Amino acid sequence: MEIIFLGTSAGLPTKERNTQATVLSLEPLLNEFWLFDAGEAVQHQILQTRIKLGKLRRVFITHMHGDHLFGLPGLLSSRSFQGGENKPLTLYGPAGIKAFIETTLKLSESRLNYPLEIVEVEDAAVFKEDDITIKVHLLAHGIPSYGYRLELPASQGRLLQDKLEKEGIMPGPIYRDFKMHDTVEYEGKVYRAQDYRAEAVPGKILTFFGDTMPNSNEDLLAEQADVMVHESTYLEGDHLLSHQYHHSHIADVVSLAERSQVKLTLINHVSNRYHQQDVTALSEVIRAEHPDFNFRIAHDFMTVKID
Repeated sequence: MEIIFLGTSAGLPTKERNTQATVLSLEPLLNEFWLFDAGEAVQHQILQTRIKLGKLRRVFITHMHGDHLFGLPGLLSSRSFQGGENKPLTLYGPAGIKAFIETTLKLSESRLNYPLEIVEVEDAAVFKEDDITIKVHLLAHGIPSYGYRLELPASQGRLLQDKLEKEGIMPGPIYRDFKMHDTVEYEGKVYRAQDYRAEAVPGKILTFFGDTMPNSNEDLLAEQADVMVHESTYLEGDHLLSHQYHHSHIADVVSLAERSQVKLTLINHVSNRYHQQDVTALSEVIRAEHPDFNFRIAHDFMTVKID
């Protein structure tokens, strides 16, 4: 799996960074892409990648600010002509997202050639899609802004070959049966397959935050996350100034990651006043001040592999 950043700037685009859009590639678990937010020009950014709109299956909008959804109508329309015909797409977002999309498509006389389901989410909503549990929690941003927590399914444990060989079961097609079935019959004896597998590997937990200042629901979203994608509009300066604008300071993100035992934090939605050389320099400052904080500050087209 991979997380691909298509836009990492806060509020306004810059010459280096576009507005918010992040893609999760679920291969090999699923042969599809999930998109989190759709800032202006997101479809142009996609053209620079291997992402195919025909494989875009779900879109999650965190809140109704323009830098997070002005690219959505164009993306939905283009999907009709870029492999999306007859391929369903589900859109999740706050109250108002349905009216926004339906009004935009109607007034522009745009017609989609695929089924579009629009789900308006609420705090504490839970969805189960393709064995992935999606948990939604309301954040604190002045307008309704949500975070999405993805709990992926556990993976089957590896076969215990040594144990099988002690039973006289040598490698061959029979091993496939031990992987695929609950019980296996071999040379007249029935074996319980689970006894010959290691413990299942827990599924990954991935959390994608909308814009927010600190609040208690953040802990519900971030707890024990393998990867957390979180805004940090302010990378330095007055800690409390960020809260006046309902945003997060880097100190807030570090604190959340530490108390929630997040394994990797990917920081996006960085203020447009920071140039790339500023981000690089501030990364070193943050790393020196918080040596145990495992993080990367995202830039456009950065791709992070998830084992």
